[in-house]
Amino acid sequence: MADVAPTDSDTAEPARPVAGPTSGSGRPVAAETRKSGVTRLAGRIGIGGWRLIVLVLFLVGWHLASIPAGRLLLPSPIDVVPAFLDLVRSGRLPLALGESLLVFGSGYLLAVLTAIPIGVLMGGIRPLGATLEIYVNGLNSMPRVAFVPLLILWFGLGFQAKIVIVWLTAVFPIIINTYAGVLNADRELIEAARSFGASQRQIFVRIMLPCALPYIIAGLRIGSSLAIIGTVVAELYTALSGLGYLLVDFGHRFETAKYFVPVVVLMGLGVLISESLKLLEHRLARWKSTTIEL
Repeated sequence: MADVAPTDSDTAEPARPVAGPTSGSGRPVAAETRKSGVTRLAGRIGIGGWRLIVLVLFLVGWHLASIPAGRLLLPSPIDVVPAFLDLVRSGRLPLALGESLLVFGSGYLLAVLTAIPIGVLMGGIRPLGATLEIYVNGLNSMPRVAFVPLLILWFGLGFQAKIVIVWLTAVFPIIINTYAGVLNADRELIEAARSFGASQRQIFVRIMLPCALPYIIAGLRIGSSLAIIGTVVAELYTALSGLGYLLVDFGHRFETAKYFVPVVVLMGLGVLISESLKLLEHRLARWKSTTIEL
């Protein structure tokens, strides 16, 4: 048979899918357009706006959940606001808040003054840190409430016992975070400082401690939240006072609208302390920057 010459259709390459237009980053233009639209919307609203939206949604959900539950089981935010104003006008809430702040401030300050030096020493002296780390983690895992009866036996029912309970609740997270921060100092900076003849003290003060600052602030934020819980626990188990006393009193009377007032105040106190510590971190650690691409 005669050879058949190949035609153009036989030698042509198979068709390839045509890619859509891409941007300079290699992503499809449609995806970039959607991303830029979401980014612009988020930028116009801002973090404060988003937080306000979440708060409104939470309050609306709370109100809707209170309708079938009833005021006795779950009061509406509309019921809590008059109860809050009534407690403020009567002076009970300011007095109780002042008592709780005194207990919280004393115990938390004591925890900070003891935890940060211990964490710094553990991180700066490696054998000491390796020795004590297991015991600090073990003490951090213990149920603090189980020691409250013993603390009452040792320190009584007064102000001293409350301070010890708050201290015991808050101290270990601060130690652990401070220790981790000193250990995670930038090794390249340390080696560069050593190559320029920096002493161990200069390295510790000028490199290791600034690198540990974000970890310390994180520990302080966790410790403050736990200290607020410890304050309420101390006021419930020892001599009744402060916001803890209001919780017991309104709980026994089934005044649930007023019961939610100290709960909301404690939440607000925690948010205020946490945001203040974040602001302190931004001022003290200006070199720290985090860029996240959405």
